[in-house]
Amino acid sequence: MKKLKPTSPGQRGTAIVSYKNVLTATEPHKALVRGRKRHVGRNNAGRITTPHKGGGHKRLYREIDFSYNKKDVPAKLETVEYDPNRSGFVGVALYADGERRYVLVPQKMTAGDTFIVSETAKPSIGNRLPLRNIPVGSFVYNVELKVNGGAKLARGAGIYAEVVAQDADANVTQLKMPSTEVRKVTSGAWASVGEVSNAEHKLRNLGKAGRSRHLGIRPTVRGSAMNAVDHPHGGGEGRQGIGLRRGPKTRQGKLAYGVKTRRAKKYSSPMIVSRRKTKRNK
Repeated sequence: MKKLKPTSPGQRGTAIVSYKNVLTATEPHKALVRGRKRHVGRNNAGRITTPHKGGGHKRLYREIDFSYNKKDVPAKLETVEYDPNRSGFVGVALYADGERRYVLVPQKMTAGDTFIVSETAKPSIGNRLPLRNIPVGSFVYNVELKVNGGAKLARGAGIYAEVVAQDADANVTQLKMPSTEVRKVTSGAWASVGEVSNAEHKLRNLGKAGRSRHLGIRPTVRGSAMNAVDHPHGGGEGRQGIGLRRGPKTRQGKLAYGVKTRRAKKYSSPMIVSRRKTKRNK
């Protein structure tokens, strides 16, 4: 991490990732980028459906390969780059047949290292293989939910899922997710070995409100500071509590903080071995 000297109020306490020691390229690979409309929390009618989003710096979208459908072809990581659309680092992978693709870079992998997507690959960092071939105790990322369905799980900076059990009879692998939830995934699904790069991302301190606006994050206002018409916690003379309620609520009136929100009949419920530990349970 790089901590800035407090030469101005906006730099006091600021801590950012030191990219100079990690990144090897400053410009993206032109053939693999395109423009993309950012919906910034609005639906097709322009109404806000996700709060606290809007504005932000213009971005180019890097076309990341989450399908990894080029199997049994060795690849070399050419670059390690910053991607404004995700928290982990990305890099250009040059395959032996000459094709280049953007991939999510794992921790401890640098430019010049090689990897392969193969059923017979060794379970070493960067290699991708079916879950049934990965030993118990290994860390994985870019995990599929269905065979050849593309990576869906464990894709954020510093994130990994741990292989905790292999059930050959039921053809499932049990994974401990970053949320502490333990869930079953079909053993034929593919996963990459290792953990996502840029683990220091969670240690950032943006230092000033303007830096959040550059990232497209709009301010959050406390419900107790609003009028009663705008929030269940609003209204009253001076500072008021939340009143005779079971607990704190969201702006839409739903219970918040430590309350289970999962649907009782969700399709994936049979795949959950143990639920994630909420803040209250921790």
